[in-house]
Parts: sequence; structure tokens; C-alpha cells
Amino acid sequence: MPASIAPLVLAATLFAIPMAQADNPKQPSDAQLIASAMRAAPAGVGRHATVMAMQPDGTMRTLRQGSNGFTCIPDAPATPGPDPMCADKAAMGWVHAWLTHATPPAGKVGLMYMLEGGTDASNTDPYASKPQGKHWIKTGPHVMVVGADPAFYDQYPKAVDPDTDAPYVMWADTPYRHLMAPIR
Repeated sequence: MPASIAPLVLAATLFAIPMAQADNPKQPSDAQLIASAMRAAPAGVGRHATVMAMQPDGTMRTLRQGSNGFTCIPDAPATPGPDPMCADKAAMGWVHAWLTHATPPAGKVGLMYMLEGGTDASNTDPYASKPQGKHWIKTGPHVMVVGADPAFYDQYPKAVDPDTDAPYVMWADTPYRHLMAPIR
């Protein structure tokens, strides 16, 4: 259990949801949340994925049970752009580790989709909730690879202010490093 799925993306998304919900008493319907979550992945993945939403107390609520091993999470309204995410089982283990400040599971490479894109406060701090530089890092539609061997990430840039039009590593010097790979 985790979301932005991301890059993403995910810390600001998942930690901001309870605050945003407390400030906004009018909540989206379950159907709206499911529709948002399904936009994170290709239709064939989203159609059969479990859909979960963050609750004000930080727990996750299942909106729809799936059958393909993917979990999709709707957009977090507290971030500047749309950022629903969809992750396979291994990636959800990584997300859970990240959210609980635990060590990600070893030897479990995971895939996450964020086909709506995402916005992140930092490319170096997995827990930043506000931009640490001049702006939010905006990444268009992308996939993420999490949990790979550290050597895998060595072939990609790790800039503080990355070129989001090409693959790059987010949170490079942390146990939560992952590859951000644009798809458009």
C-alpha cells in the first residue's frame, strides 16, 4: 500500500492529499477518483487494476478490486499538475518503503506509469513538499523503473534540475532512486 505512482511526485502527492482533503470538504465521487486513477496507465492496464485512494487519516481505501497486479491511485489535487499513478506489485512495495522511510525490498524491480505526467518539489529530496529551487520539476507522461540495481542508474543523468525530455534519475543519492523515462 502506498501515490503519482511517482516520481511521482509521490511524496508531495501522498503527503498533501490528507491536508488538501481537510481543506476541501467537497470531495470527488468514487467514480471520479477511479476515472482519474485509470488515466495513469494504458487502458489495458487501468481497466483491470485495483484502484485505491488516500484517506484523510493517511490510510488507503480500495475503490475497486482489480485482477492484474497493478494498483492505480488518482490525482492529488494539492500538487500543481495532474499526477495519477499506476504501479505493479514490486513498485507498490517500493512506494510503501518510501512512505514509511524503510529500505526498499532488495531484488524487486518495479514499473510505474504516470501517463498524465507529474510535478515534483525536488529531484534530490524524496520528502520535499515545496520546491527547493526556482520551480516545481514538471515531467510529462512517463514510466518509472524502481528497485533496480544501483549500477543500472549509473548510465543516466542525475541533475538537480533535470532535463525532463530525456530519461533521468530522481532522488539519486537515496535508497529511493528511480528512473524517470518520458514516453512522448
